[in-house]
Amino acid sequence: MRAKKILYLMEYPIDLPGGAQLSTIAVCDALAEDAAYEPVVVCPDLMNRERRFKFRVVTYPMGESRIKNLLIRIGAFKRIIKEEAPDLIHIEMSESLITYGFIRHSFKNIKYIYTDRGMYFGYRLRSRIFMMPVLKASSMLVTTTERNAGLWEENSSVRPIETIHNTIGDVFSDYDEGRRKKDGEFTIGFAGRICVEKDWEFVPVLVRALHEAGLEFKVDLVLSMYEKGDAEQAAALKKGITDCIGQDGLIYREELSQSEMSDYYYGLDMFIMTSRFESFGKAAVEAMSRGCAVIATGVGGLPEVIGDDRYIYSKDNIGKAVELCALFTRDKEALREAQSYFLRRYRENFTPDRYISRHKEIYAKLE
Repeated sequence: MRAKKILYLMEYPIDLPGGAQLSTIAVCDALAEDAAYEPVVVCPDLMNRERRFKFRVVTYPMGESRIKNLLIRIGAFKRIIKEEAPDLIHIEMSESLITYGFIRHSFKNIKYIYTDRGMYFGYRLRSRIFMMPVLKASSMLVTTTERNAGLWEENSSVRPIETIHNTIGDVFSDYDEGRRKKDGEFTIGFAGRICVEKDWEFVPVLVRALHEAGLEFKVDLVLSMYEKGDAEQAAALKKGITDCIGQDGLIYREELSQSEMSDYYYGLDMFIMTSRFESFGKAAVEAMSRGCAVIATGVGGLPEVIGDDRYIYSKDNIGKAVELCALFTRDKEALREAQSYFLRRYRENFTPDRYISRHKEIYAKLE
């Protein structure tokens, strides 16, 4: 039997750290080892052109402006789809969906689906105007949270809708309790890309509030940078933290690999997300998989990922975050309870096996 070829369309390199990229790699790695499927990723030139994947990656160049990138993608997508002749197109990012809208009539016999990794209300009106006709003609809309599925059902006529929670890389699959930190020095982690959604400016505010509450702790910060000006923002963030707790209170790292991130989370007692928007919350899941206690702002998909309001705080009530940190630093049993809860939650909801099986179920429905 001929393998079913699935073409994944993306507007960012597959090797750029991000939830969409890691989740796509996870499913493509699995499908590449299944004789029934042939996954092919279409994306801009890789950041590391020497990197190799288990699946085929077809790249195209990136321009220097949004309009130029759109025109490049239109031509590249049309050419590559013709050459590859896939059985199914799986669109993984919003700009790629808009791009496909310009050429979809050229491929009327190919079914396509879209994974919305954002939130319905997170798209600007102009984007929704371009997206809606493409979505209504699609075979399926996939969301990463039930909350987002509900928003689409309430506000649009797009159907059918399925939910598949994001996953993280295979390096997070096996948990080793022996690698958990045991030095007794309470360590709080923050990690992610430099971007406005993460609200990095709030981190020094929170660190100062914890310090002024008399808590003793270290901060372990990991940042990933991609755009011009990111280094300046990182420097300001580091200064804001060290001005409060001193140079010795901060451990700082940049551009860690997934394997290195797996090791990083083992060294934390708790992980904090300060986001002003998260459609899902990949970093929270990574921290869960390594037995960290996690607290997060109640934005976007984070409450669904966290699963327990006890671990959700608001920036309007920073006191709750301080209280949770104080509880975990002073009550080891409460810390162990939270860590056990989050490790269990990861295993029950966000493993690669669960993610891959859900994709295969959906692909089977479209045959």
